[in-house]
Amino acid sequence: MALENDTQAPDFDLPNQYGEHVRLSDFRGKRPVALVFFPLAFSSNCTGELCALRDNLALFKQHGVELLGISVDSKASLRSWAEQEGYDFTLLADFWPHGQVAKEYGVFLEHKGFANRATFVIDAHGIIRASFITAPGEPRSIADYRAALDEVLPAPVA
Repeated sequence: MALENDTQAPDFDLPNQYGEHVRLSDFRGKRPVALVFFPLAFSSNCTGELCALRDNLALFKQHGVELLGISVDSKASLRSWAEQEGYDFTLLADFWPHGQVAKEYGVFLEHKGFANRATFVIDAHGIIRASFITAPGEPRSIADYRAALDEVLPAPVA
């Protein structure tokens, strides 16, 4: 079962697509995070979803949110995929122990060996403020992200 809103998000330390270690706690007190679990790099639905995020990065930037994609793929696979698709945001490898972070968030699908399509919006204090999961094979929409970000983290007035 996925973690509930208004609970502390489990901290983690994972390599990004360049092998640099990223900790969720590094963002505490600085900025909110959108943690986007996806099943597998290079798959058609995941590519479509992450391309939509790439094309809508301004949505996250206007809310001051750090976008972190996370899957069970290796950092080398994620780097190749990011370069191929032009992803200008961080991808994290929940490779070993296999799917451990997805398990901590309650979104690992044991029978498939990868994470479900789940999104957690985490505030600057490390608290999950919004989350949504789609049915297997069903991509998340940018409207879902917009609604979660607007509800939890209103965009600053210019």
